[in-house]
Amino acid sequence: MCGISGVFDGAGKRAIDRALVDRMNASLHHRGPDAGGVHIEPGVALAHRRLSIIDLSTGQQPLYNEDGSVAVVFNGEIYNFQELVKQLVDAGHSFRTRSDTEVIVHGWEQWGASCVTRFRGMFAFALWDRNRETLFLARDRLGVKPLYYSQLPDGHWVFGSELKALLVHPGLSRVIDPLAVEEYFGYGYVPDPRTIFKGVLKLPPACTLTLKRGAPAPAPVEYWDAPFRSGAAPSEEDALEELIGRLRESVKLRLISEVPLGAFLSGGVDSSGVVAMMSGLSADPVVTCSISFGDPAYNESAYAKQVADRYKTRHHVEQVDPDDFSLVDRLAALYDEPYADSSAIPTYRVCQLARKHVTVALSGDGGDENFGGYRRYRWHLNEERVRSLLPLALRRPAFGLAGWLYPKADWAPRVFRAKSTLESLSRDSVEAYFHSISQLHDGMRRRLFSERLRRELQGYTAVHVLKRHAARAPSDHPLSLIQYLDLRTYLVGDINTKVDRASLAHSLEVREPLMDHPLVEWLSNLPPDFKLRGGEGKLLLKRALEPYLPDEILYRPKMGFAVPLAKWFRGPLREPVRKAVLGPVLAETGWFNEAYLRRLVDDHQSGVRDYSTPLWALLMFESFLRNVMGARTAGEARVAAVAG
Repeated sequence: MCGISGVFDGAGKRAIDRALVDRMNASLHHRGPDAGGVHIEPGVALAHRRLSIIDLSTGQQPLYNEDGSVAVVFNGEIYNFQELVKQLVDAGHSFRTRSDTEVIVHGWEQWGASCVTRFRGMFAFALWDRNRETLFLARDRLGVKPLYYSQLPDGHWVFGSELKALLVHPGLSRVIDPLAVEEYFGYGYVPDPRTIFKGVLKLPPACTLTLKRGAPAPAPVEYWDAPFRSGAAPSEEDALEELIGRLRESVKLRLISEVPLGAFLSGGVDSSGVVAMMSGLSADPVVTCSISFGDPAYNESAYAKQVADRYKTRHHVEQVDPDDFSLVDRLAALYDEPYADSSAIPTYRVCQLARKHVTVALSGDGGDENFGGYRRYRWHLNEERVRSLLPLALRRPAFGLAGWLYPKADWAPRVFRAKSTLESLSRDSVEAYFHSISQLHDGMRRRLFSERLRRELQGYTAVHVLKRHAARAPSDHPLSLIQYLDLRTYLVGDINTKVDRASLAHSLEVREPLMDHPLVEWLSNLPPDFKLRGGEGKLLLKRALEPYLPDEILYRPKMGFAVPLAKWFRGPLREPVRKAVLGPVLAETGWFNEAYLRRLVDDHQSGVRDYSTPLWALLMFESFLRNVMGARTAGEARVAAVAG
C-alpha cells in the first residue's frame, strides 16, 4: 500500500517548491516505508511513498508512459491488471514493468477518464497528462482508499492520501467547519465530501475529478453506484451456489502478492468465511491473526481458534490489555480529524500484530453492509412495520409525546428501554434510521452545543447527509434503503477509514474481498429476504458457509469489536475524561454548553446514565484540538484557528 500527494497549479506554470513537496511526501512515510519518489515540472508535482507488494524490483512510482508525457502516483491494488495488460498490449501499448500501476497510464491513454470503469480493486490515484495539461484524480467504488483535496486561494490545488499531507502546505487554511462539527457529533466521523476543515474535501467514492489548467474548478463526476435493482431473482439454492463461486473468485484475486500474506480472524462469520475460502485456494497453511480480551463479554478468541484449528492455519493471538486506552492521543494524530469509533483501538492492535507476520492481510469488512448483518437492520424493519400502519402526521405527535414522557432506562433490560423506539416511531424512515445510528441524537446535540454554534449551523442538521443519499437511492425497500445508506456513509466514513489508517500506521496492506464491486452489485440485486429473514441476518451467507463452518460460528449472537468504555470512564479513565471534557480546550472553542458537559460527566461517573458514547466523542474531539490543531491545555488554545 502507498501514500500519494501533490500540488497542481490550475492557473499557470508557476514553479512548485520541491522542499515543500518533499515534506508532504515525508508526512506519509508510514504508508510506504520502502521507497519514495517525486515528479516535478513547472506547475505540477506528484509525490509517492511505496509499500512494495507487487513487482518489487520495477514498480517504483511515479510511473510513466512510453514518452514520459503521462505520469501517475497510485495507492491501492488493481486485481484484474493481468487481464487489462493483455487488452492494452493488443491495442499496441508497451509495458516496461509487471506492476498493476502501469495499466493506469496506458488505460488513460486508451480509454480516457472511463478507464476507471475497467479497474477492479481498491484505488486512489493522481495522473498528470502533460499534453492535455490535465490532472486526473480518481477513487475506487467503495471508498476503500482515501483521497483529500483542496483549492487554495492562490489557484493551486493540493491533494493527498491523508489530511496530514495537505496540512503541511502553509497556504491551507485550518478553519474548522461548524457543519462538520454537527456531522461529527451525529455520526462519529465527518462524512464525505466534507472534512473537518472548511475548503478541504474528500473525493467521494466512485468519483473522478478532472482538473484542467486554466479551466474553472470542476465538480466530481460519479462513475458507479450500487444498483439495488429488483428483477428476476435466482432461486435461493442457485444463489447459494453462485455466492460461493463469487466469494472464492474474489478471495483468489486478492491472493496475488510477492510478500507474506495472511488474514484477520475474529471468529465471526465474515472473517471466518474469508479464511475458509483462502484455505481452499492455498497450498500452504494460511497465516491468521486474532486479538483476545480479558473480559469474556468482548472475547471471541475461542471461536477464532476453532476456525484456525479446523483449517490448520498458522494462528497468532495476542491479548489486548483490557485498559488499553493509551492510544487516545495517538488515534487523534492518526486520523487527522475527529473520529469516534472506539473499535479503532483493537483494530490498531490487530494490525500491529499482523504486521509482525505478514505484509498483506485479508479482512471480512463489508460483510454486514452487503449481507444485512447489523442488528440495527432487524430493529429498523420491525419499526417500519409499525410506521406503515399509521401516517407520519399521526405518528409524529403521538409517539413524539410518548417518547418525551417515557423515562430513559439504560440500566433496564432491553424490553423496557422503549424511549428510543418511541422516538424513532415519531419520525420518517430516514430520520428514524439516523436516530438509531447517531452518536448523539438530535436533542442531545442541541443541549451539547452553545447558542453561538447553533447560530452558525443556521438550522443545518446531520440527518441531511442521509437524506441527500436517500433522495437518489435506487430502491425504497426498507432493508435495501438502509443498506444503501450504509454503503454510502458508514462503510466509507467509519469502517474503511478505520482500517486504512490503522493498517497503514503499521505499513500493512489490508484487502477486503467482501467489497469486490461485482459481488456488491450482485448482492444488492438479490431479494432482501435472502439477507434478513425471521430475525436472522446474513442468511444467505450463513447458509452458503454451512459446509465450511460449524453452526456454533455461523449462528451465534454477533459480538462486535467493542471496548469497555463505560467501565473505563468510571475507573482508570475517570480523571482523564473529566479533565478533557471539562477542561479549557473544549471551553475555549465557545461551541459547547459547559453545564451540559458537566452533566454528561457527572451522570455517567455516578452510574445514573451510560454516556460513554458521547463522552468518547468529546474525548476524541478534544484530543484532535490538541494534537492536530495545536490547542494547549494551559489555556492557550488557538481560538482563531479553531473557531475561524
